Amino acid sequence: MEIQKIKTEFLTEAEKAQDLKMLEILRIKYLGRKGIVANLLNELKNMPAEQKKKAGSEINFFKREIELALEEKKQLLITSVQSLKEEWFDISIPGLKHPKGHLHPRTIVMRQVEGIFQSMGFSVVDGPELETDWYNFEALNIPKDHPARDMQDTFYVSPVNGSENGDDLVMRTHTSPMQIRFMEKNNPPLRIIVPGRVFRREATDASHDYQFYQVEGLMVDKNISVANFKAVINEFFNRFYGKKVSVRLRPSYFPFVEPGFEIDVSCVFCLQKGCRVCSHSGWLEVAGAGMVNQIVFENAGYARNEWQGFAFGFGFERLVMMKYKIDDIRLMNSGDLRFLKQF
Repeated sequence: MEIQKIKTEFLTEAEKAQDLKMLEILRIKYLGRKGIVANLLNELKNMPAEQKKKAGSEINFFKREIELALEEKKQLLITSVQSLKEEWFDISIPGLKHPKGHLHPRTIVMRQVEGIFQSMGFSVVDGPELETDWYNFEALNIPKDHPARDMQDTFYVSPVNGSENGDDLVMRTHTSPMQIRFMEKNNPPLRIIVPGRVFRREATDASHDYQFYQVEGLMVDKNISVANFKAVINEFFNRFYGKKVSVRLRPSYFPFVEPGFEIDVSCVFCLQKGCRVCSHSGWLEVAGAGMVNQIVFENAGYARNEWQGFAFGFGFERLVMMKYKIDDIRLMNSGDLRFLKQF
């Protein structure tokens, strides 16, 4: 066997290899399935037994030498290419930008809403998403037989480990339970907003989802009136939209307020001229509100007719969708980066 001769030829060819492509061709020539080393191994079967062991050892040693030589040559070529690149630097080429994360539009608007109310003296508080029936309904003047419960489409939580109170647990349908929870532990005067997620058994479509966000508001003092509420809410929307808006109150009914009303603001898109967004009415419905029912004060531990206050609740996604002209609420929870990168 002429292993030494083949080795000399290999080293000569390896020296001439100028790039990784030529080196790969050389590797296949010597180490491929039909390469020179494979042919040498095939010849072993024709040798006498006493020569086969020695020849096999020499071939395997030669194969290892080739592998080491190829790897050394490869690293040399890579280093050479890198050196050439480092020698030339074009300062006119724009730098590589690192990818940045994007705030969710809901987060952007929530920070803005919280900032506006905090500047008016409101505190931001949080509450549990898993609520008791008492806080979610009864303490807010919505007893078990009240028709308003039919509008809530509630997720009831089944008993766990035989708990007798399991049937009394619900996924909160609004952020209003924090009115009771906060008043139980705090004395008036008080001003709070409660942003948070709520849950309802809704059929999902472009304008409805089974989980969404609300912003609850509550202000309590000795002489609070509807005029105070209108001033606060008008100031909020003027700052939120960055332009002067008009506010109107329409009579409505909510069990935990008396009187109750719906809040409309003048359409910020058409300036009350009429457009598709406001259904050509010139007004946008944005929230429900009212003066806190004295029954709610009593359930929170306050003396009846001693305090007055107003409460309101925004469908928060509606604010986000109007601000950014988003036409499908399902985009909020889609996790689609194409959507998020726009903000």
